[in-house]
Amino acid sequence: MERIEPGKYVELGYDLYAVEADGSEKLVHQTDASDPEKIVFGVTRGVIAPLEKAIEGLTKGEKFNVYANANEAFGPYDPDQVAELDRDIFVVDGKFDADVIKPGAIVPMMTADGFRINGVVKEVTDKHVKMDFNHPLAGKSVRFDGKILEVRDATPEEVQPAHGCGCGHDHCGCGDDHECGCGDDCGCDHDHDHCGCGDHECGCH
Repeated sequence: MERIEPGKYVELGYDLYAVEADGSEKLVHQTDASDPEKIVFGVTRGVIAPLEKAIEGLTKGEKFNVYANANEAFGPYDPDQVAELDRDIFVVDGKFDADVIKPGAIVPMMTADGFRINGVVKEVTDKHVKMDFNHPLAGKSVRFDGKILEVRDATPEEVQPAHGCGCGHDHCGCGDDHECGCGDDCGCDHDHDHCGCGDHECGCH
């Protein structure tokens, strides 16, 4: 039976819990059986270090239970990732869609470098939209409770995907709550335009 080592394609299923300072936990994400987390071990960028260390050497069917503090997981909350953007950025076809761009909404955007990120609308005024681009779990410790679903040699396409990190999920805090085992720097391009708006140029990164 194949073991997880660099170059292996791995599928993981898990429950992800946010761990509070008092030790209490809140379930924030469950992988779908039909859409598990997919990585190429040692190749996929941004995999949380404690998770990567814990699954190395495991085989299909083995379980893992991994704790990662905030710094090891999605990083500390960064006030500099909150930005006031011009309201005009969110005008599409001459219209500002107040039903979509409203406090609490998760909006897919593009950085100046062409990477997709998601931000949470914090406030809307006549001139600005305040957006928070921190990962939803920034500043939180987390725990992964899961199982290895597949281990095999990765294909050349999986090792060097045409675009993005190759794991098939958006780790940047999308509206589907895919707060998975990778950090914020993967640069992948999972399409979440069902959030209700088009791509906007962020202008703040």
